[in-house]
Amino acid sequence: MATATDGYHEGKIMADTGAAGKDTADQGKACTADDRRAVSQETAAALVAAQFPQWAALPVRPVDVNGWDNCTFRLGDAMKIRMPTAIRYAAQGEKEARWLPHIAAHLPQSVAHELPVPVAIGRPGGDYPFPWVIQSFIPGESAAASSAVDRIALAADLADWLLALHRVPVADAPPAGPHNFFRGGDLSVYDSETQACLTRAAGRYDRASAAALWQAALSSRWQTAPVFVHGDISAGNLLLRDEKLVAVIDFGCMGAGDPACDLMMTWTFFAGESRALFRSRLGLDAATFARARGWALWKALLALDKPDTDDGTAHQAALLVIETLLAEHRAAEHGAPL
Repeated sequence: MATATDGYHEGKIMADTGAAGKDTADQGKACTADDRRAVSQETAAALVAAQFPQWAALPVRPVDVNGWDNCTFRLGDAMKIRMPTAIRYAAQGEKEARWLPHIAAHLPQSVAHELPVPVAIGRPGGDYPFPWVIQSFIPGESAAASSAVDRIALAADLADWLLALHRVPVADAPPAGPHNFFRGGDLSVYDSETQACLTRAAGRYDRASAAALWQAALSSRWQTAPVFVHGDISAGNLLLRDEKLVAVIDFGCMGAGDPACDLMMTWTFFAGESRALFRSRLGLDAATFARARGWALWKALLALDKPDTDDGTAHQAALLVIETLLAEHRAAEHGAPL
């Protein structure tokens, strides 16, 4: 893998948005919001030219849908540039460079959908203060953007991929912590934030049931060895071609721990038969899904707590997820099969 010093080349329904502080994608805009840093196409091109002159002639252009943690640009036809927008995201690229080849080497051929391939690590330069990375570009349409997703097929494929990820040796993979916004860790780290959201949104849903769901999520722990977690399994990070899952992208929130954090699509994307298939194929216990409901509730409460810039659509989507979670929690309390 190239670095900036060696020059060597080895060749959102609501939701689904990942780490604390993330938001919905910016459509074709420079990444900028809250305290995040705007990153221009010109900055990205200048850094490539200065640090990787072998690629200086390749065109740099924005992607159609940008992200939150990183500004992403195409570099030629086969690569992409990922540039952190704030210091809290700055370690993600080097973590991906360390662990993506390990994960790829241990996924069986039966679920070996494409993963981003680390190509180069750049250093800060000019007025851009963070390390940045170059990875392979994987063509496809995100499941979030597709109008013709076969959700039953996707539920089966994603469940099989997650089960395979859980069998990848964790070795000395980083445990949950600030580097991945505690994905795979103990939900209690977000207790005070969740309690504040519950208080502020009083009257918009059954607060007592939501509080009970949250306490149920906090009441158990993952009891077996830690497994790899992606940390941001969302429709926007699943790429489709010909309506089939071909790639999982954006591993910045990866780590080792409790897989409950990777199950939020159970309620934010799947429904009915696809939800039941996803749940049954994973074969995880009821306590893990109770913790997963906690992760999904926390995320939906954050969305509901933010100003809605889309004519109420985001808040309505968040409320729908909350009501779905509460209905399932009540059913689980009464022993109903899920």
